[in-house]
Amino acid sequence: MIAKRSLSGSSQSPRSPSSSTSEPFLHVTVTDPVKLGNGVQAYISYRTNFPEYQGQEKIVIRRYSDFVWLRDRLCEKYKGIFIPPLPEKSAVEKFRFSAEFIELRRTALDIFVNRIASHPQLQQSEDLRIFLQEDEDTMERARSLEMGIFKKKPADLMQMIKDVQTRVTDVVLGKEKPVEESDPEYEKLKQYIFELEEHLAEAQKQAFRLVKRHRELGQSLSDFGKAVKLLGACEGNSLGKAFSDFGMKAEILSYKLQNEADNVLMNFEEPLKDYVRAVQSIKATMADRANAFRQQCELTETAKLKEINLERLMLARSEKAAEAEIECKELKAESEEATRRFETIVKLMNQEMVRFQEEKTMDMGFTFHEFAKGQAKLANEIADAWRGLLPKLDAYSSSRR
Repeated sequence: MIAKRSLSGSSQSPRSPSSSTSEPFLHVTVTDPVKLGNGVQAYISYRTNFPEYQGQEKIVIRRYSDFVWLRDRLCEKYKGIFIPPLPEKSAVEKFRFSAEFIELRRTALDIFVNRIASHPQLQQSEDLRIFLQEDEDTMERARSLEMGIFKKKPADLMQMIKDVQTRVTDVVLGKEKPVEESDPEYEKLKQYIFELEEHLAEAQKQAFRLVKRHRELGQSLSDFGKAVKLLGACEGNSLGKAFSDFGMKAEILSYKLQNEADNVLMNFEEPLKDYVRAVQSIKATMADRANAFRQQCELTETAKLKEINLERLMLARSEKAAEAEIECKELKAESEEATRRFETIVKLMNQEMVRFQEEKTMDMGFTFHEFAKGQAKLANEIADAWRGLLPKLDAYSSSRR
């Protein structure tokens, strides 16, 4: 039995909105995941008072690929915002459709979509509305219209290939120099993000080992309990009864260890893994920021060169001056637009980092608190169980004192 998990933005979160509130809200639930063909589908239901939604409640069926579509669309349209991460697909076929995997996937998808639904900008997305409201045929058509590298026009593809070839040639010949921001505060932020990812990944790795240890110890206790019960049956007297009680207690403790292993998996390891993915989403936004900065610099430099060329043509009273002037104005407009895009990404990233730190503080504090509470409870139950056997075994140990 996998315990339910609670993180900010999830359906289990104490911050989830109530349908009775007068404030605008959008609350989503992912339920009843089932195997379908080579994948898993689940029911998505929502409650909202957003006026643009068709009714306050609805239930639709979505596959994992639909969640991927939603995230891809948001990544494309909302540069500068940390788009919530999706759980990765299982590479192990035999684990892919186990009850444990399906429940972990359901919980992760529930958290994913509720983080979007609770985000002040993302919750307004038309793509989210399509995802939550439209039928499967409409969803299929929306996915088929997805714009990507292989859906671009032939002319666009040829230009992309040409640009890549030029860039590779410049790198090989040593012509291209890296264009990076020189903001000390941003450098500190990047260093923090890289270190955070490393430490979260290590903590998640050790949490995985802890889950494994709990399960192995639980299985060992179960096997040990069975063996001691057989020993008690062999004795057949009061000592045998004590052995049987001992074996039964060991088996009961094995169940508690297995249950705690499930709790640690769902409520400790998975949240850590989720935040590793979240940091990777931040790094993807950083890559968008770097690309926007590079594009801004390149367009600014090109615009300056065009202005110099225009001045030369005008001094020479060339016939090409009029055409060059139009080209110069267009390039200047593109450069200004690139600057606005970069500045928007920087502004949004600053806001997102505040939001991320607040949610991380709340989520990690809750996660470690619940882990410590679960371990303390388990330790007390184990101590109480063994302590309860001592009076029954005292009579057999007193002769050895």
